[in-house]
Amino acid sequence: MARNGNPRLSVFKGREAKLNRAIFLVLADESPLSIRQVCKKVRNFRDFRYTQYRVVNRRVKALQQEGYLKLVEVKITLQGFQSKQFELTSRAYLAFVLESVDFDALIQSKKEEKLITLLATILEVINV
Repeated sequence: MARNGNPRLSVFKGREAKLNRAIFLVLADESPLSIRQVCKKVRNFRDFRYTQYRVVNRRVKALQQEGYLKLVEVKITLQGFQSKQFELTSRAYLAFVLESVDFDALIQSKKEEKLITLLATILEVINV
């Protein structure tokens, strides 16, 4: 369970949860970015000062496989190498928002019309 009684999403569970969150924060702030740029910005966070490039590279590729990141374009650098540019998908933004939502407060909300709309949307997505 998360700190506010919410169930945790799989992307924010386990050993890689903190790094996933840091990558999401970097890409939400500035995107599209290459893996090297993401690594540099992640290293600015206090807990990730000594994070290796290969760890961030592995994590970005895994997040892309899971559908949280998408490859936007491939740029050619000045040295002639290919630089893949990544950005967050709507799935990543949704996971980020759902992690911060207090579901108890949401259910206790006084806005009945909004809750009915939310319920209808959730049921529509589930029954796809």
